[in-house]
Amino acid sequence: MNWITIGNPMNIEGLTAFLAVAETGSFTGAAERLFITQPAVSKRIAQLEGDLDTRLFDRIGREVRLTQAGDALLPRARAILLTLEDTRRALHNLSGGIDGRLAFGTSHHIGLHRLPPLLREYSARYPKVQLDIRFIDSEEAWDDIITGEIELGIVTLPPTADKASPLRAERIWADPLAVVAAPEHPLAGLRSVTLRALSQHAAILPSDATFTRRIVDAAFTARGLSTPVSISTNYLETIKMMVAVGLGWSVLPASMVDAQIVALPVNELRIHRDLGVVYHPGRTLSNAARAMLEMLDAHRDRR
Repeated sequence: MNWITIGNPMNIEGLTAFLAVAETGSFTGAAERLFITQPAVSKRIAQLEGDLDTRLFDRIGREVRLTQAGDALLPRARAILLTLEDTRRALHNLSGGIDGRLAFGTSHHIGLHRLPPLLREYSARYPKVQLDIRFIDSEEAWDDIITGEIELGIVTLPPTADKASPLRAERIWADPLAVVAAPEHPLAGLRSVTLRALSQHAAILPSDATFTRRIVDAAFTARGLSTPVSISTNYLETIKMMVAVGLGWSVLPASMVDAQIVALPVNELRIHRDLGVVYHPGRTLSNAARAMLEMLDAHRDRR
């Protein structure tokens, strides 16, 4: 099949539309992502299919599936668009200006409890930067950096480094964790609580895809126990509320312990996690992202 002329703006728009449809699974979802109409998406896809002289999607009712040609194009389209974005940033960086859009992902907890003073300082120092903050799970941020959706992730770091990952992670804050329960919980007030005792009571924890959950599960598994999860949610403020009303125990950042919940003395589960920043060292970071990295380093280990 004939390849496209990358210099043609319509073909770049076509690749962008193709990627949006492939990743959202629908023309409607692609239109919402790109802030254009669905007919405009269809037109761009039709133009791209005409340039390539091949069908990229099979449309069966409301379902959209990649054809064999679409599957072959997908990684190449991502690579082309990432290269173009990388080139644009490199050229823009030559101006030395710190402006434009900075897209980064962070968790609700970090956004509420760690970032406010940093963002206040950053916005005051770099008023021309438009912050595009995505509140997502830490694990999702890693994927979005790899695909180029965001430049940085200010997230919970994995308990062990993944040597196969192309991303670089830098620790910014230590975040000690505490086993917590309501003051009226049967285990509250005890001088010592074992993991076996915890295993007999309902737990409220994040999903098993999260780094925090993996740390907890590993501790239980090492002692031949299963984690007694009754409710799972990734919103720490929601977990705290459910713990406070007596629905179960949990593991939360020690900084969240207050009059509503108490820390249980579990000597077998002394754990912490690290919070930090993640980025792709193989890509050109915008001046705005570089400035954010410098400011994060200046805020290292601040409460």
